[in-house]
Amino acid sequence: MIPVVPAKKPKGFDSKVRKPGLRAIAELVGKPPLYPRTAGRPHAKIADREADIPPNRFPAYWTEVLDELMTAYDEICAYSCFRIHPVTGARSADHFAPKSRNWKRVYMWSNYRLCCSLMNARKCDFGAVVDPFSVEHGWFELELVGFQIIPSAALSPGLQSQLQSTIDLLGLNDFRRAREKDAERYWNGHYSLEVLRQESPFVAYELYRQGRLNSGDVW
Repeated sequence: MIPVVPAKKPKGFDSKVRKPGLRAIAELVGKPPLYPRTAGRPHAKIADREADIPPNRFPAYWTEVLDELMTAYDEICAYSCFRIHPVTGARSADHFAPKSRNWKRVYMWSNYRLCCSLMNARKCDFGAVVDPFSVEHGWFELELVGFQIIPSAALSPGLQSQLQSTIDLLGLNDFRRAREKDAERYWNGHYSLEVLRQESPFVAYELYRQGRLNSGDVW
């Protein structure tokens, strides 16, 4: 994983996601909505408290801003650090604070992390996964023999443990061969450094950090 800088909330987010989402939450618990409905049928009450709404019953208004998430985060999965290809990739919005634990953040832009659907499914409700917004360069290192991700030995034992839990829970080392192929494509001249940074930015950064860029390439 590499640092992810939080993107500014896009125009239209409140009208497409935030307001209809809060209205739906109110309807699902039988409360008067802050943003009254002007069209369509209200959601039927299913719970007495917002915290009791089943996670799969929150209307998926966040899908309305997947294009904006892709643009804001350069189409890079926040967890796997590979590009989510618009044609073949399965893009999704991960709720970093899970819907099952924090209903107040279900429709907040700041709670969304762009990721591929595989990483979203693996993260699920795990609370031990490190937030991509808090990651710093050098926390995760790439071992260039087996292309495994490992926590930096320079970090405190507690942080190393948290990073290792993230690696294990997300299965990040399932992608060793993909990282190796990206590095080989670059070393063999099939990828330029610019393309490698677009397709596999973690690999690109680690090759730079470890002095393994091709001759003449400048970071």
